[in-house]
Amino acid sequence: MDTLSYKTISANKATAKKEWVVVDATDAVLGRLGSKVAKLLRGKYKPNYTPHVDCGDNVIIINADKVRLTGNKWNDRQFFYHSGYPGGQTRISPADVFAKSPEKLVERTIKGMLPKTKLGRQLFRNLFVYAGAEHKQEAQQPKVIDLNSIK
Repeated sequence: MDTLSYKTISANKATAKKEWVVVDATDAVLGRLGSKVAKLLRGKYKPNYTPHVDCGDNVIIINADKVRLTGNKWNDRQFFYHSGYPGGQTRISPADVFAKSPEKLVERTIKGMLPKTKLGRQLFRNLFVYAGAEHKQEAQQPKVIDLNSIK
């Protein structure tokens, strides 16, 4: 019996095959877009996924200004911030965040779906969000991916 065939191969930083991927956020629902992009950043769609290693792809999101929310979430949902001082609570709606910077709304959604650890902060650095159709990572020759084709 060949006992070497029973060894589990874990990915590490040297063996992880990272790719550059472009995602078009036109008419995408924000939460569904965020969950699929978080899985791409994590590397969960790859057969050599390892939970403690950054083996995910580098993701570029374009057209973040064309993302949508369902229902009345633009105004009914509230984001809470607190400065730590008495009376330091701040509430802001997704519509207000979107008006200031559409990229921040998408980044905030995806960051909340990543682990709250050192690994999660490292994975978040692999995300690039742009409001328009142009991006600065053309030199990496990213491939365009359709989020509807992946589960």
